[in-house]
Amino acid sequence: MTVLTPRATTADLVRGVVVAVLAVAQLVLSGLGGSGVVGEPVGDVARSYATPLLAANWAFAIWGPIYIGFLAYAVYQLLPGQRARTVHRRTGWWLAAAAVANPLWILTFGSREVFLAEILLIVLLVILALVFGRLSHEPAEGRLERIVLRGTVSVYTGWVSVAVALGTAATGVRIGLPGDGALADVAAIVVLLVVAVIATAVVNAGTAVVGYAAAVAWALVGVAAARPPVPVVVAAVVALVVVVTTTIRRVSRSVQPARLAWG
Repeated sequence: MTVLTPRATTADLVRGVVVAVLAVAQLVLSGLGGSGVVGEPVGDVARSYATPLLAANWAFAIWGPIYIGFLAYAVYQLLPGQRARTVHRRTGWWLAAAAVANPLWILTFGSREVFLAEILLIVLLVILALVFGRLSHEPAEGRLERIVLRGTVSVYTGWVSVAVALGTAATGVRIGLPGDGALADVAAIVVLLVVAVIATAVVNAGTAVVGYAAAVAWALVGVAAARPPVPVVVAAVVALVVVVTTTIRRVSRSVQPARLAWG
């Protein structure tokens, strides 16, 4: 039986162009905001609301591959053979929304509107989680899609899921909660364990889990490397071990390890 490929419509072309334009805007605006050209550098603002859940500066280098991957996806989904595919119709506008929410939270955070920035960051996570879930419903068309679409989304979702936890801690300090001391350490430990539980659930339920788990693991190493109090370091390491071992176990036991690992 021949499977008919749907024809691309004007709406498909418009969606593809909008995604591509916003992918470029995301890169430019996030770079300007994150570096402090517009507003204050994100790192400086975060350190001014110091908590045990700050990540080491080098950990934020993960934004580079995320932005490059998003640009590659934007080009990929705009190709004539891709525009009409169901996967892009189901996720394209959501990823366009993600490309708006991301620079908005960065610019807002750099303006020290910390509470609003946290709301925007949560919105970004919800969007990415929705896309991540939708990509689990069908296998990738090939290796290129696994890399530029599913790989990008999985890494993006994993990193932002931990970034929300770090942002919540900073928001707590902004509204007057303690950023250090025993209470702050206990709160940080609880947050890290919750991150581990949620990440484990995602790994056990989703596909393209390697990118997601790798981003979460990267963030946890970044937290531990920032030299918080020893109990917080221990909690970060425990969370890291749980996430990594769960991922290895699930991929190795899967009947479709490639799809589970990469989408």
